[in-house]
Amino acid sequence: MKNNNTNHRPNLFLSLYGALLSLLASIAASSPADLAYPSVSGVDSGHCSLHDDGLHPVKKEVYGNGRIFDITHRYIMDMPSWDSEDGLGDEYLRLPSSMKNGSLYNASEMKFSVHSGTHVDAPGHVFDHYFDAGFDVDTLDLELLNGAALLVDVPRDKNITAEVMICRVLFRTLNTDRRLMWKKEFDTSFAGLTKDGAKWLVENTDIKLIGTDYLSVAAYVEAIPAHHVLLKDRVSLN
Repeated sequence: MKNNNTNHRPNLFLSLYGALLSLLASIAASSPADLAYPSVSGVDSGHCSLHDDGLHPVKKEVYGNGRIFDITHRYIMDMPSWDSEDGLGDEYLRLPSSMKNGSLYNASEMKFSVHSGTHVDAPGHVFDHYFDAGFDVDTLDLELLNGAALLVDVPRDKNITAEVMICRVLFRTLNTDRRLMWKKEFDTSFAGLTKDGAKWLVENTDIKLIGTDYLSVAAYVEAIPAHHVLLKDRVSLN
């Protein structure tokens, strides 16, 4: 995938937060019928039931005999949120209309920071002129969010620098070993891309998607510089 033409820039980058845990568990099991989120701490392997009445919907993460993996992270109150000590908290999901309280239907209401859980960063995230022009996530090419991906194990004593990248797209780091996605307190010591790692990727590859295992693709101390390197050319998002 190496290409020295600097016009080949990453078309998209994702912060996949811990969602890699689900992907890895599925691949290891090698079964398309696996239940979703088998690695969620304290949760019963994807089964969901409010009553012991035999109704147990299965939340799948693998579809089409392994053709599609849903790597969306489960939203729970203790899921970390950017710059928060309390995670999402117990008010992120409400049921203002409940059949148990006399309503004719159940209707939920969600409220939380968009920099929580599995999400994608648009150019407007770090460039105000793109924000004002409307370059939001709904302008991104959905085809770039779907496709084959290579998983890279990053040395546990490193951030994602130029020396650990060749043809990389999804990075599993010390964040996974530390189970940061299962701790509600935001941790600024997470591993992520450095500016030089982002620069090398832009100048030497035609990678279209980057994923990491915490709330930001970039290391905390280099978050803005690395974001700028990856998102400065909106044309690359076509």
